[in-house]
Amino acid sequence: MKRFSTNPMTTPKYDWWQGKRFNDNVPESSQENTRPIGYHLQVILFELEIIKQDFEKRSSELGKRIEQ
Repeated sequence: MKRFSTNPMTTPKYDWWQGKRFNDNVPESSQENTRPIGYHLQVILFELEIIKQDFEKRSSELGKRIEQ
């Protein structure tokens, strides 16, 4: 991030405050709600399996209707 050039007459306390002000506006990721990628992949595979089973069920029902 670009930083304003400070006036040589500014105090170290002001420079610290200005840096803190800029850094407080930068969002940080919260580590408490993060999960490893393996967990997300397992969830996706589980959901994909449910969708696959639902598709096969509906497909067989449709096939039976066509045969009648």
